[in-house]
Amino acid sequence: MIGRIAGRIEYKATDHVLIDVRGVGYMVFCSDRTLAALPGAGEATALYTDLMVREDLLQLFGFPTLVEKEWHRLLLSVQGVGAKASLAILGTLGPDGVSRAIALGDWNAVKAAKGIGPKTAQRVVNELKDKAPTIMAMGAAVPASSAAVIDDSPEPVTPTPAAPKAAPANASAQAEALSALGNLGYAPSDAASAVAQAAGDAPDLDTAGLIRAALKLLAPKS
Repeated sequence: MIGRIAGRIEYKATDHVLIDVRGVGYMVFCSDRTLAALPGAGEATALYTDLMVREDLLQLFGFPTLVEKEWHRLLLSVQGVGAKASLAILGTLGPDGVSRAIALGDWNAVKAAKGIGPKTAQRVVNELKDKAPTIMAMGAAVPASSAAVIDDSPEPVTPTPAAPKAAPANASAQAEALSALGNLGYAPSDAASAVAQAAGDAPDLDTAGLIRAALKLLAPKS
């Protein structure tokens, strides 16, 4: 299993990038969002990867963070969602947007991805809603593109990483709030939905604020 690629970008195409790793070129398929964030040809980069193995095909898919890679793997578990559809969803929403859409049951947001119909979008939300808390709790992973690139050329290589998208300011607060609500006995899907909505309404809330806001959302409606 190839879990990470680090090397020089040879070229970028519309749906993939070719990365040279000590003389071996790896074709890595990425979402539009990831491709746009990568540096240009000749620059150093790194991506977490997922290898798809079929009888007549081997394909590598690349992601800037482990969170995004994990969402890709989960999206592939949904009937009717292949690698192309998964990349379309991640390219449209980003990993944080996917977490929020699934936690809130917002299948219309998922449907906004190219090639995703309403039935598939609903399946994504329904089948993954109980898994959203686990991914949300992973927090903001360190982008792979910021890691040093190993190179055996005579001259030292100074990586020029793509500027990663800023992680939500309260990513760790969301994870802590999810854990706290779980300890209080709330179902993971309900807790994730409430935390996602509270964080969306007030992105600057700290852990205590998120818990209070989520509890208000979870309180029985009179």
